[in-house]
Amino acid sequence: MLLVLRSLLLALLLILLFCFSIVLCLLRPMHRDNVHVLARCFAAVSPLLGLKVIIRHLERNRCQPSIFLANHQNNFDLFTLSKVVPRGTVSLGKKSLLWIPLFGIIYWLSGNLLIDRTNRTRAIATLNKAARKIKQHKLSLWVFPEGTRSRGRGLLPFKMGAFHTAVTTGVPVVPIVASCQNHIRLNRRNNGVVIIELLEPIATDNVAPGQIREFAAEVHQRMADKLAQLNAEAAQMMAAQSQHQAQ
Repeated sequence: MLLVLRSLLLALLLILLFCFSIVLCLLRPMHRDNVHVLARCFAAVSPLLGLKVIIRHLERNRCQPSIFLANHQNNFDLFTLSKVVPRGTVSLGKKSLLWIPLFGIIYWLSGNLLIDRTNRTRAIATLNKAARKIKQHKLSLWVFPEGTRSRGRGLLPFKMGAFHTAVTTGVPVVPIVASCQNHIRLNRRNNGVVIIELLEPIATDNVAPGQIREFAAEVHQRMADKLAQLNAEAAQMMAAQSQHQAQ
């Protein structure tokens, strides 16, 4: 029963959000704050999932312009990570997103950038466009460096595009790590917690082009270590919560 009720409520809210998104994007297409406004709307849905989202060091998203690097887990990112998207930020997504009905056109009109990873020349052109936007308009870029959803498999290997852009522009990278979301179920009343932590900004102006892979490996290690820490902490919180409810 809970699954049906929650699914219906989610569907209704998403329809309303998509309608609002279309109006917003038609009134001010490609506006620098569209992504932030829509992210706040989707973030407001998280309590409906029976989920508590704990955010740490949110003040670090004020380091702008930056390239924000977040771990990508599943579709619930839309309701959790969206809580920390700052103003003046656009994201970098796969070109195939454009073909998702409604969502694709909203994603594009919001001002986000679409990258064709199957075509190296076009992918480089998109990254160069991102670099120009960062420099000219003081925009930040939100990237999922794994390039795909991890679906509970830990932190996957990183693509290098975001790191090339960071070094080209000289802006810092801000790693963002969310604890595991693989436990979330629509038929579960209480889905526990997800902890999101923004790590300290990491400067790139001293990274030479030949050091990009090494730099990316260092960032990956920091994020992997933090993910393990947050997973353990979230699991401990949920165990304590379950024990308290059982008493």
